[in-house]
Amino acid sequence: MTFFIQSLDYNLWDLIVDGPNLATTRNENGEAIRKPRSSYNDDDRKRVQMNAKAKHIIICAISFSEFNRVSFCVSTKEMWDRLEVTYEGTNQVKEATTSMLVHDYKMTMNENEDIKSMFTRFTNIINALQALDKTYSNSEMDLLGSLMTHELLMQKKDYAEEKEKKKENGVALKSSTIEDSDDDDDD
Repeated sequence: MTFFIQSLDYNLWDLIVDGPNLATTRNENGEAIRKPRSSYNDDDRKRVQMNAKAKHIIICAISFSEFNRVSFCVSTKEMWDRLEVTYEGTNQVKEATTSMLVHDYKMTMNENEDIKSMFTRFTNIINALQALDKTYSNSEMDLLGSLMTHELLMQKKDYAEEKEKKKENGVALKSSTIEDSDDDDDD
């Protein structure tokens, strides 16, 4: 959803991350309160409009149960923060998830797993880690690519050797014919 919102209007994404800074004024006690709509200026209206647009985009992209979690939020930042905790968890959950993914990443190949499958599994782990702000270098990914290439060469070599063995151990089949005899008519 991040890329979708950024592609529509990067200012909307900034508004979601930083908050809309909705128009406020001070009451007689000096406390900040929301400004009444009747006293909005053009800049205030623009910020409120952008907040409404971003809320609309988020609401259109979520399910009904998710809508119930965020429908009372005033700003898109509140909505986004609530959805983020729902799907990514708190910092403690993120750390535990990161630790588990790093452990999976450091594991060797599974039994009966080829390098292509291992590469796909590692790519999925790396993408999940990147979402949690943990990254691995391209050199580690290049190593996986080299292993994959090596496996393909080994498979090609095994195939060529197997084909050569079949040529050496050729099998000849004998054929025979059964002749019909006319002796059955003697009864």
